[in-house]
Amino acid sequence: MTTATTATTHRVRVLAAPGDRHDEILTEEALDFIGRLDAAFAHRRLDILKERLRRKDRLVAGAPLDFSLTTAAIRADPDWRVAPPAPGLEDRRVEITGPPERRMTVNALNSGARVWMADFEDATAPTWDNVIGGQLNLLDAVERRIGFTTPEGKEYRLGEDLATIVVRPRGWHLLEEHLEIDGRPVPASLVDFGLYFFHCAQRRIDAGQGPYFYLPKLENAGEARLWNDVFVLAQELLGIPRGTIRATVLIETVTAAFEMEEILHALREHSAGLNAGRWNYLFSIVKTFGHRPDFQLPDRAQVTMTAPFMRAYAELLVRTCHKRGAHAIGGMAAHVPADDPDADRAALAKVRLDKEREAEDGFDGSWVAHPALVPVCREVFDTVLDGRPHQLDRTREDVDVRAADLLSVRRISAPPTPDGVRANVAVSLRYFEAWVRGRGAVALHGLMEDAATAEIARVQLWQWLRHRRIDRDDLLAVLDEECAALTAERPFALVPEARAVLERVALERDLPAFFTPDAYSRHLVRRGEVRS
Repeated sequence: MTTATTATTHRVRVLAAPGDRHDEILTEEALDFIGRLDAAFAHRRLDILKERLRRKDRLVAGAPLDFSLTTAAIRADPDWRVAPPAPGLEDRRVEITGPPERRMTVNALNSGARVWMADFEDATAPTWDNVIGGQLNLLDAVERRIGFTTPEGKEYRLGEDLATIVVRPRGWHLLEEHLEIDGRPVPASLVDFGLYFFHCAQRRIDAGQGPYFYLPKLENAGEARLWNDVFVLAQELLGIPRGTIRATVLIETVTAAFEMEEILHALREHSAGLNAGRWNYLFSIVKTFGHRPDFQLPDRAQVTMTAPFMRAYAELLVRTCHKRGAHAIGGMAAHVPADDPDADRAALAKVRLDKEREAEDGFDGSWVAHPALVPVCREVFDTVLDGRPHQLDRTREDVDVRAADLLSVRRISAPPTPDGVRANVAVSLRYFEAWVRGRGAVALHGLMEDAATAEIARVQLWQWLRHRRIDRDDLLAVLDEECAALTAERPFALVPEARAVLERVALERDLPAFFTPDAYSRHLVRRGEVRS
């Protein structure tokens, strides 16, 4: 059955064509569960999206961004703490990330990392096959029956010491247009969370762990409270004890950086910590303050975690987490090994320095994008942790971050260089081309890129155009050249489609909040015959 009617008469319909084994995920009971979550929370999702627009308008009108006086009591209260670390999340010194594709699932779980973030958000282009196929891969992994064989005949199977699975659903801004309730699409967050929770939560509990999640793109504590309420209802509906779920929030918007304690407080019975999502954080800064000439970032490659405003963000995250008993997880190392040993050595040296800075700052672990980086990250944190599972005892009381510190972008402001402009065009174009073909994680120029990279690249182009740091005709000439280069590299690439995406999200007068909603509707939605 691929149609269900909930107790509140909300009819759930699958609008996509049938796929291999999709019926194992899209059961009547699972669809009913999604329907119940939608009935309870779809209207509140719309409320938070409206509040995002209202806050954006206030900031554009000149309202200051600061720590809220209305929640000062939460920050001042010394007594509250988040829930203790759940089984499998005590030690998070190395976390690997990637889409829940079959090969990635096996390699990530076997990588030696302590945690695998199965990413339905930035690393997945949400075709229906990718969404449901990812759920099948997670179910197969939980059941320990997943494997794959390469074209050369090499077989890959799960080992014994596996990473803990943590699922990142899509953000509140996205819809799943292949699933319909009462004639409207279902929030993608509830689809990704709900299907995994319905099929795998009890299985993870039976295996000695639990259902764990990463929460993306939150902009304030109200959005965290919404997730907490989703967790409470989901556990109640399936008879799972309240507080079993754990969630780590990515602090990847500048507004959320001013509400870290409030976000932990809102989720405290389910909280597993915070993560420093650096690329999306930079994207958020440009998106939020792109109208202001004093918030112009230099070339993307020049903005590192040593920039003063990024140091403030990272140190505040560690202090906030450890003050409340929560893990602080560092940012991504995106290097992809190449055939050039010298280039690999240089890249690994940079990765090591980055992880050493995070470990010395007090982070409890960090992210890598490739299994080859796991040993480097693990070695760095092994040295600093010295037999401990984390650094929660390092409360970083020496850190005193003010609003001005988080917003001190002007201290590194610089005009774009021709190479920086070209790099943003080249990366955006190539990423969008892969994305409309259904690939969300793409190796480009030695780095594993995902939607966060494309977002910061395209909003920088928009910002530079707005403030006349680059000439529009010159930018279009670079775009012409990069389109020609991509066509020469791959004659059957979807260059016109990729160019159209880039022009809509970077070259128009108004800046779209995300590239994904419009590109998804135009390029990835494939409705088939409705099944009932």
